[in-house]
Parts: sequence; C-alpha cells; structure tokens
Amino acid sequence: LQSFVSNFNKDSKAGFESLARYLQLNNDTVGKLQETTGQLKEVLKSTKARGKWGERRAEVILNLAGFIENINYVKQKAGSSGKKPDFTFILPKNKKVNMDVKFPFDNYMLYVETKSDAEKESYKKKFINDVKEKIKEVTTRDYINPEDNTVDYVILFIPNEQIFGFINEADNTIIDEALKKKVIICSPFTLYAILAVIRQSIENFAIEQAANEIMEIMGKFYKQWEMFIKSFDELGKSISKVNTDYQGLVTTRKNQLERPLKEIENLRQQKSIETENQKLIE
Repeated sequence: LQSFVSNFNKDSKAGFESLARYLQLNNDTVGKLQETTGQLKEVLKSTKARGKWGERRAEVILNLAGFIENINYVKQKAGSSGKKPDFTFILPKNKKVNMDVKFPFDNYMLYVETKSDAEKESYKKKFINDVKEKIKEVTTRDYINPEDNTVDYVILFIPNEQIFGFINEADNTIIDEALKKKVIICSPFTLYAILAVIRQSIENFAIEQAANEIMEIMGKFYKQWEMFIKSFDELGKSISKVNTDYQGLVTTRKNQLERPLKEIENLRQQKSIETENQKLIE
C-alpha cells in the first residue's frame, strides 16, 4: 500500500506539472487571441479602416481565384456618376459588374459587446436596418448604370462569415429581398464561388470567340478553295486545248506542210537530173 501511494504521488506530480504547462500554454493562447480580437475591434470601429480591411479580404480571395488587377478587375475606378466602386470586374463583351466592400459594423459590434438582452435586441434591429440601407445605397446609378455598360446586378461583399451568418439568422428574408433589388450579398466563401462563375463565363466566351474566328477563317479558306478549283479546272481545259492544238500541228498541219515540201523536193531532184543530163550531152 505504501509503494502504491508513493507511485501514485509521483504520477500525480508529473500529471499536475503537465497540466500546469498545458494551462499556461492555454492562457498564453487566449491572451494572444484576446489581443487580436481587441485589435480587430479597434479596426472595425473606424469606417476607413473597415473599408481597407474589406478590400484586403477581397483581394486575398481574388488572388486565390486567379484574378489579376487591371486585367480581370480594377479598383476605385470612377464611373459616369463620379462614384468609385471598390472593385469593378471586367466581363465579356465589355460588360462590367461592380462590388462594394464597405459594410456597416457599428451596431453589430455594440450588439456583441452589450450584456443586456433588451439592448441586444435593439442593436440587432438597428444593424438589420443598416444592412437594408446599405442594400438600398448600392442599387443607385453609382453601381448599376447602363451608360457604364454594367450588368443589372451589383455585388455587396461582407468580409466576415460570422456576420453573414448572423444576418441570415436575424432576418432570413434579407438575401431574397436583396436579390429582387439586383443585389448579390456574399461572404468570403460565396464570393469565391461567384468569382469562379465569372471566370468560367470569361473562359467560355474566349472559347466561343476563338470558335467564331476559326469559322470565319474557314469561310475565307473555303472561298479561296472554290476560286482555286475554278482556276484549276480552267487550267485543265487550257492544257487539254493546247494538247488538241498540238496534236493538230503534229498531224494534219505537219502533213499539209510536208506535202508541198515533198513536191518541191521532187521537182528539185527532177531538175537536178535534167541539169546533169544536159551537162553530159554537152
């Protein structure tokens, strides 16, 4: 029994030391997490900093999707209204789609920080109203404008999955209402899916464009081929006529020409004989 108690004490001591190290590590991790969370809260309190944070989040996703600035998209490019959307995606046939990343977080942060249930409900309603106002804001001609050759939709980016989920949970009609107003609300995950669709449409258009160019070239080739066949047939006819004329020359014309030559030769020979005979007589 004494041996058992002694071993148990040793094992317990080692276990407590291990647990103490784990708890210390856990405390350090929680401390760093709290520090990071505090920094994030400070960032989200500033409208300008929120915009920069949203842009950065969007750019990371754009890079992951293989989008290249000034080729697949442009940043802060003013339209005919003078407004500068955060991002403008370049689509086939010179079409464009704009995206806004400046999202209202103030009332959401107050909702998270408050302890009172009544205040939480109040801040939640205010935050939902902020979302609806933001949806209304991006439906203006600053984002959807036929003069700028934009499509009928605009993308509203929420750079946080938790907030996106909270919006759906707080009011599950917002997403549908936004779609009716031609606004696509997306989180980082759904933005990647939308970018994949855009990229696929661009690639499909490029393939279609290449196919049309190939068909146009084939049309030009077929036209030239018809002209070649026509010229080739005419050349064949010309060669056939030349051959016929040649055969006429080496047969009929030759015989007709040789006949008087033979007569002349016969006459020459006859005259030559007479001349020789005359010389002999003399």
